Amino acid sequence: MAAKVYFSREITPEKVLELYKMAGKELTGNVAIKLHSGEEGNQNFLKPDFWKPVIDFVGGTVVECNTAYEGQRNTTEKHKALLTRHGWDAYFKVDLMDAEGPDMVLEIPKGKQIQKNYVGKHLANYDAMLVLSHFKGHPMGGYGGALKQLSIGVASSFGKAYIHGAGEPEKIWTADHDAFLESMADAASSVVDYFKGNVIYVNVMKNMSVDCDCCAVAEDPCMKDIGILVSLDPIAIDQACLDLVYAADDPGRDHLIERIESRNDVHTIEVAAALGFGSREYDLVEG
Repeated sequence: MAAKVYFSREITPEKVLELYKMAGKELTGNVAIKLHSGEEGNQNFLKPDFWKPVIDFVGGTVVECNTAYEGQRNTTEKHKALLTRHGWDAYFKVDLMDAEGPDMVLEIPKGKQIQKNYVGKHLANYDAMLVLSHFKGHPMGGYGGALKQLSIGVASSFGKAYIHGAGEPEKIWTADHDAFLESMADAASSVVDYFKGNVIYVNVMKNMSVDCDCCAVAEDPCMKDIGILVSLDPIAIDQACLDLVYAADDPGRDHLIERIESRNDVHTIEVAAALGFGSREYDLVEG
């Protein structure tokens, strides 16, 4: 059955909240708000004031996990200091979910590549999740959206290496590429299963560089902003974003499409759909 994806070409903090309400679902209990806090030096990530209205309305806790590569977010001490420099803890409660171990392990019995997902152990403190994604390109994944936030984003530092290495963390940068994409879909499915669908997804197509917010040195955006999307389906919302990029008449779209296609990132969506935790079919509802 086609999923509903709510869409607006107006990109404001207030419109994020308006579309969130259109989704018609209440997130109850302790809500984890997963977003990308931005690497030191990155100019494209969406700042705290942009997300403030929807986070204040939901009343949850901003959550992040440490990275598995060099930078200012690969240790708890450095990451917490950067979260402060970027202003996140001035606005919101913030939880670095893998600040200490041991990791929480989510089983993936039907995983295509991996059967376990290692996530920040504080995930156990939450009943629901709001996934706030900045849709843009990515050096390895091709693009970053809801599925990447669910997988790499929720994974612990070790878990990120485990996904990248398709179950062999020592192969973090050398594993078969499609196996890595399939592992992302597997990991995303485990987080969706954990929350039993008690998740809402927001993708914002703004500041669309070919590079991710994890890049300290990122290219400037290559195409004009497109809009905000909200859905209860992580696969549908990412598919809708890809479709909007392909449909754009912006001259910079080809650069972003080359990044996406050269990394075969639609394969993540294909595998996610085969795992059955969402649909590539959607109805775009303008709000």
